[in-house]
Amino acid sequence: MARRRKGRPIDGVILLDKPTGISSNDTLQKVKRIFFAQKAGHTGALDPLATGMLPICFGEATKFSQFLLDSDKRYRVIAKLGERTDTSDSDGEVVQTREVKVDRGQLERCIAKFRGTTDQIPSMYSALKYQGRKLYEYAREGIEVPRESRKITVYSVDLLRFSDNEVEMELHVSKGTYIRTIVDDLGEMLGCGAHVTYLRRTGVAKYPMERIVTLEQLQALLDQAKEQDISPGDLLDPLLLPTDTAVQDLPEVNITPALAVYILNGNPVQAGTVPAEGTIVRITVGEAREFIGVGVIDADGMLAPKRVMANQQAE
Repeated sequence: MARRRKGRPIDGVILLDKPTGISSNDTLQKVKRIFFAQKAGHTGALDPLATGMLPICFGEATKFSQFLLDSDKRYRVIAKLGERTDTSDSDGEVVQTREVKVDRGQLERCIAKFRGTTDQIPSMYSALKYQGRKLYEYAREGIEVPRESRKITVYSVDLLRFSDNEVEMELHVSKGTYIRTIVDDLGEMLGCGAHVTYLRRTGVAKYPMERIVTLEQLQALLDQAKEQDISPGDLLDPLLLPTDTAVQDLPEVNITPALAVYILNGNPVQAGTVPAEGTIVRITVGEAREFIGVGVIDADGMLAPKRVMANQQAE
């Protein structure tokens, strides 16, 4: 007998303003409970210290959350010079204190070295896994394990403020970039050490900051619904962004309803003008451009389904 899922079958994306002091997973569970959602997942963890945009996907949107994990991110960070910590942020223990002898010119020259594509070795205090365990679990036990460097791209990094041994910057970076590691590396370049004291994610993909909501706002709507004796979804669901916003950066291939039947049944189709082989595309149907999933252009130039919406009914 199939196990019945608890919660509402809702689809879409909420842009949550993650508060400081709790993990991304704890934040996710709070939001899931408020929406009473059957299925939910976040798209790229933020450290407990960090705040800012954390897209949370519900229902069918979880199928496409990987595309948000792979998207560019924007951050504002404040680093304290003169102290290096074991976690590269203020949640860790200070392991080295050095005098700060840095002028603005030296700082700007060092910051400039991070622009472009470089190799970065992830921090031991990251959620990456080694032999099935997260790196930070090893780190908390005082164990250091080998980590492979990875290619990252810093599209831009701008110095906003340098005063009282504090450095405030804005960064636009590729997926998998650890801002704590950039700050730690910057501190070593400057010869004085540094760690993150403030980190806020200000952008994921092309999502607008004006659609971000806090846990307090969501809880207030839930409380309001109870007071008015109405369904919480009446007040909460209008905050959801459509499922296909998770793949809004992908090129679109629009097909007819007749071809959509084949796609939804897992079969490739000849879709006319399509991008180059290997291109991941967003599939829409008809004049209404209804989103039904994501596909890939195969070696024969056919549009092959990759992930499709389960709630779309083939006619």
